[in-house]
Amino acid sequence: MKIQEIKSRGTLFTYDELEWDLNFYLIKGRKNNYLIDTGLGPQNVKNVREHIKNDNRKTIVINTHYHWDHIWGNCSFEDCIIVSHVLCRDMILREWYGMMYRSSRYSRGIVEMCLPNLVFQNELYFPEDKIRIFHTPGHTVDSISIMDEEDGVLVLGDSIGDDMEEVVPSISCEKDVYISTMEKYEKMDFDICISGHNKVLQKGVIRKILDTI
Repeated sequence: MKIQEIKSRGTLFTYDELEWDLNFYLIKGRKNNYLIDTGLGPQNVKNVREHIKNDNRKTIVINTHYHWDHIWGNCSFEDCIIVSHVLCRDMILREWYGMMYRSSRYSRGIVEMCLPNLVFQNELYFPEDKIRIFHTPGHTVDSISIMDEEDGVLVLGDSIGDDMEEVVPSISCEKDVYISTMEKYEKMDFDICISGHNKVLQKGVIRKILDTI
């Protein structure tokens, strides 16, 4: 597990023991900690839990979308608020057993279903910590992104591909929907973006994607 500090209050955890990298991003706000995605199970997030074990702030977990490699560690945070888009919760329920059947070999620890318990439709804002969460469909219909307005860091899940050779991810929506999401990003005030699998990137990658598609 690689651990990298990002700006004033972010920590990027990168699990690099598979054929692809897997990122978790932790924001330490004034009131709460915000953990974005939970990976492959309890063992996969033990470094994150160790990192915040003596922290008195509550932890709010955020699932960027329903895919198994972003939600299986939810069961390590069953006593926490777990945020997702309303569609994400529905899709976890619908797809859970199929995902477990197809991909359980990647699980790290005993994985149990733990559903989001705070869902939203368009946008959710935590003003005390300047954390904005908003719907950004494209990679999946339920995809969301998180803006750390204090640090100018955008966390966008799998809206960016796994590496720079395939910077445009697989898209499950109409192409125009994904383009609209990219155009929304381009209008926002940030300089660093964190994805689910890629390296830390500058805002210019959004223009690169728009030019590519």
